[in-house]
Amino acid sequence: MGSGTDYPGPVQGIRSLGLLNYCRFLRQQYRMSQKSGPPIVTLRSKHCAFPLVCRSRTTDVKVFSQIFMFREYQCLDHLRSPGLVIDCGANAGYSSAYFLSRFPAAELIAVEPDAGNFGILQENLRTFGPRARAVHSAVWSHPARLRLNESPFRDGREWSRQVRECLPHESGGFLATDIGTLLRESGRERISLLKIDVEGAEGAIFASNYSSWIGCVDALVIELHDDTAFGDNRAIFAAAMKDAGFDFTTWGELTVGTKPSAAKRGHAASAKARP
Repeated sequence: MGSGTDYPGPVQGIRSLGLLNYCRFLRQQYRMSQKSGPPIVTLRSKHCAFPLVCRSRTTDVKVFSQIFMFREYQCLDHLRSPGLVIDCGANAGYSSAYFLSRFPAAELIAVEPDAGNFGILQENLRTFGPRARAVHSAVWSHPARLRLNESPFRDGREWSRQVRECLPHESGGFLATDIGTLLRESGRERISLLKIDVEGAEGAIFASNYSSWIGCVDALVIELHDDTAFGDNRAIFAAAMKDAGFDFTTWGELTVGTKPSAAKRGHAASAKARP
C-alpha cells in the first residue's frame, strides 16, 4: 500500500467526505501533527456508516485518505449484493469499513498480521457487530509458522508490513491461515469479493494450493508488488489466473477481476446466510 500523493485537494476532499467531515479531517490532521497531540483521533466519511479511529504519527491517516478521499475501491461499487467479503491485509480496517458500509448485506473477514494494526482494526470493526470478524494472522498458501519480516519493506511503516516463514531454528511466530480455510469457517459456499493487499505475499498465495478455492471467488481486487523477495509476482499471478475465468481491468495500482458468470448467480447465491 502507498500513494505518490497522500491527500487530495479541497474540492475532491469535500466531495468525498462531505464539507463538515472534511473540515474535521483537516483539524484532526493538524492535531496529529503536533508533538503534544492526542495518540488517537476519530475520522468520519459519508462513505462509512460509523466513525473510525486513527493513530497519530502513523500511516493511518494516509490509508484513510486513500480509501475515503481518493476512493481507491470505488471500482467495486457496482458489485450487486455481495455475501462474503474477505479482506487480506486489512491494515487498520479502513477498506473493511468501506466494504461493510457500501454493501450493508455483506459479512466480512479481515486478516491482518501486525499487532498494532490489528488492535486498531478490531476497534474499527467493533461497531459493525457480527457482520465483521478480525483474524490476527496472515494469508499463505500452506500451513506454516510465520513472523513479521525484520527487514523493512519500502518505507517500513505501518502500511508496509511483510511476513516471512519462520526458519527451522526459530521459535515463536504465528500460524498462517489460507483462503480455503477462511471460506470453510465462514459457512458460505462462495467468496463474493476477495481483496488482497499483502505487500508481496501474493507471490506465495498464488504459487500453489489455490485451485481448491479460486473457483469459489466471484470478484477479486489485488495490489501486485513487483519489488519484493517473493519472486515475479505478476507472472505468478498471471499463471494462476490463466484458466480462472476472470475478466481483468486495472484501476490505479489495483488489478480487478470479475467473472461474467457471477452476475447470473443472482442475489440469492451470493447472499446465502450462514447455517
